[in-house]
Amino acid sequence: MPESPSTSDARWAVVFGGPSPEHEISILTGLQAERVLTGAGQQVVPLYWSPTGAWFLVPAGTEAKDYLEGAPSGARPVDVRVGADGGLFVKGRLRSERLEISAALSCLHGGLGEGGGYAGLMALLGIPTTGGSVYASALGMDKLAFGGVLAAAGIPTLPRVALEPDIDPPFDGPYIVKPRFGGSSIGIEIVDDVAAARVVGRTSAHLRAGAVVEPFRGDLVDLNISFRTGAAQLEVSDLEKPLRSPDGAVYSYDEKYLAGGPGQAGLTAAPRELPAQVPAQVSELAERLARRVAAVTGITGVARVDFLYDEASGDLVVNEVNAVPGALALYLWAPTVAASQVLLDALREARDAPVVAAPSGFGSGAALRAAGGIAGKLVGLDGPRR
Repeated sequence: MPESPSTSDARWAVVFGGPSPEHEISILTGLQAERVLTGAGQQVVPLYWSPTGAWFLVPAGTEAKDYLEGAPSGARPVDVRVGADGGLFVKGRLRSERLEISAALSCLHGGLGEGGGYAGLMALLGIPTTGGSVYASALGMDKLAFGGVLAAAGIPTLPRVALEPDIDPPFDGPYIVKPRFGGSSIGIEIVDDVAAARVVGRTSAHLRAGAVVEPFRGDLVDLNISFRTGAAQLEVSDLEKPLRSPDGAVYSYDEKYLAGGPGQAGLTAAPRELPAQVPAQVSELAERLARRVAAVTGITGVARVDFLYDEASGDLVVNEVNAVPGALALYLWAPTVAASQVLLDALREARDAPVVAAPSGFGSGAALRAAGGIAGKLVGLDGPRR
């Protein structure tokens, strides 16, 4: 695909880190994306969001080990300014300099970064970004809400309910208990009964913000696929089958991100079948379901849809969606599309066709003129009279 006329003048920010349990994986994704874009001759602005909330402009070409103790050597603090003249500003000796950014590539996994907070911030700053709208990002990170949307759309999925203190799930155990808000396998527990589910819900730091319960199906295997919206039309990658360890009950965090040995650890190096060795009708169904997930969630950019597959019956159900997948799912596109093309298409989409936000601004003033004095609206609000 030929470059747009203004691509050579573009300055693309790559944003990574963030306050999230997946902070380290986000760093790896961000550094990988920076290398891909720089290798394609693009101007890249690497931005590191620390776990404490501070932002930094970091030197080009840093390595993962440079972040073991926080921002790397040579990092420059960045001010985040919200307002009429909002934006990102690099602190200097005499004055701060605005960072001119054409669009930002979100490499933020989990937490506020993937869950809508970052999208809202960038909207306030007027900086186009990948990663989806506030609403789509939040939906992708809320397993209960996402499951409800799938059910309403008639998309096959396992039953999923909130873990509540006094209402039992409408299905029998064993159960898999997951953080309600999160995009990784961190914090997942398998239990035999609802009493045990409630215990882990109270004691696990990952589940205290909310948990969901599903029937545990050890007979199901994982299948993943990616879709991207930045090309001329929505495209879907090959289907992959991640390979669990022989005794693995679920596809674990370690298998996703720490497999591959020294110097090779990361989702790109995790063992897999690509394309997955499944019947053709299963691959076709996965593609159709991925397109439906894209339609009903409104997620844009590069996303990954995770399935559970029953090899005996051929049934396929949607498990989760990742609006900012590990390694940005570049490994799934490698057989058909160069990594630089995937990232540039996403960035151009963010720049040229930004997600439409909810309308804002003043109305006609009718409600304000009719309101009268606020004191009158407080009458009767001072509680019961004794």
